[in-house]
Amino acid sequence: MTSRPLQNPDNPTNSTFTAVDVVLDTAYQHIDAAEWKKLFSVAKKSKVKEFIADMFAGKHINFSEDRPALHSALRNLPKSPVFLDGIDVMPAIADVWRRIDALCNKWVGVTDVIHIGIGGSDFGPRLAIEALAHVPGIESRGMRMHFLANIDTAELARILDRAQPNSTRVIIVSKSFTTLETTMNAKAVVNWLKDNDCTKGQITNSLFAVTANVPAAKEFGIEEDNIYPFWDWVGGRYSVWSAVGLPIALQYGFKTFEEFLAGAHAMDLHFKNAPLEENLPVIMALALLHQQQKQGITAYAAIPYADALDAFPKWLQQLDMESNGKSVDRNGKPVKYSSPVVFGSTGSNAQHSYFQLLHQGPDIIPIDFIAVRKPMSERPEAIAHHRILLANCLAQAQALAHGKTADNPNHVYPGNRPSNLLLLPELNAFYLGALLALYENRAATLGALWNINSFDQPGVEYGKVLAKPIEKALVSGSDPIQANDDIDAVTAARINLLNS
Repeated sequence: MTSRPLQNPDNPTNSTFTAVDVVLDTAYQHIDAAEWKKLFSVAKKSKVKEFIADMFAGKHINFSEDRPALHSALRNLPKSPVFLDGIDVMPAIADVWRRIDALCNKWVGVTDVIHIGIGGSDFGPRLAIEALAHVPGIESRGMRMHFLANIDTAELARILDRAQPNSTRVIIVSKSFTTLETTMNAKAVVNWLKDNDCTKGQITNSLFAVTANVPAAKEFGIEEDNIYPFWDWVGGRYSVWSAVGLPIALQYGFKTFEEFLAGAHAMDLHFKNAPLEENLPVIMALALLHQQQKQGITAYAAIPYADALDAFPKWLQQLDMESNGKSVDRNGKPVKYSSPVVFGSTGSNAQHSYFQLLHQGPDIIPIDFIAVRKPMSERPEAIAHHRILLANCLAQAQALAHGKTADNPNHVYPGNRPSNLLLLPELNAFYLGALLALYENRAATLGALWNINSFDQPGVEYGKVLAKPIEKALVSGSDPIQANDDIDAVTAARINLLNS
């Protein structure tokens, strides 16, 4: 776990940092030595180092909910003590690991697993399952893993058309076990099992839950032995390391799940212990802050040059924008900066989509280019194809950084478009875990720099509250709906349109 401090950004050999064999190259950020010095001073004034220590120590840094943010404990494989209000949380976490390992050895003859959850209960495990499916030679247990998140029955129908009811297992994932989309989809799947003549005993044995609300899961009809807990000090978007990641172990074996946790833990140790000037999550956070302050950027793109990471930008959108999309700081004062808009998709596909805007649009949009040294297949064409893939990645970064002059204005590239290059040695469970933890820790660092709480999401709730009276009005059929305290005139008109 080594890193090299940046001394002269104009010299590309001094712009690279390494942690857990993941390389970060900031050469195209166009940040000179004096600017880096100022940025690290900002980090020190913002007490980033103290914030990191408090996070790992279990301090209640989620001040609005009076909770710690201890997701790092979920990947603490050495089981070194982690205290929450004087109580070591590691024995309870280790017990969940033991139960997950035991369950992996019990499931024989299962053809389909339906994982029901939305948001943080969906993005992480879905990303991991899809990414690891591309690892050459990875051992899969043969079962089909289905992810059901959307309340739109199109997704439900597609899954149920494929699954075999008598050999299906259902995992219902909800921290509160009250999430509307999840509970409605779970009830629909249970009805499907009943409609396909599954007995009450078969259904009971098929249902599993991952939740912080064990009583609600029991009330739903899930046996206590089939309930896997996680805790209120784990935010949903940080929960893939908990039993929420159960599909990873079930699909690829508990050892693969451990490797996933180990990669994240290794990145945590780097984040916790490395000096700010050599700390990958901190450097990435400061580079983004710099682009906000100097260029006024309001968006950035994450472009993984690896088809296996197709779901990564969706996971990252929730991580960054739900964590740091805030209008007030920790003191209730309006913020100057918070999360930019995050978007992205896989390269080189993205080059044929929106890269025209990135190169010649009026807005400057930084990019994180993510590349993998080794090809993700064992096809005879793999080396040649991968060489072209990497060439495209490097070429796009160079073109964006330097631009191009021409007599024809239509052919001018302004340049000065900042980017990072993240280079993974290969894509497997370990490095996937390290990559996700790197971005989690960067999000936390940005929260510290912006003086906002990265671990609550009050804005998510308001729309859910408004949806309830609207849904009741839609149930009323063709009766005219009038504007009232819960429904404004525009929405009332739209309800009447739908009911007509």
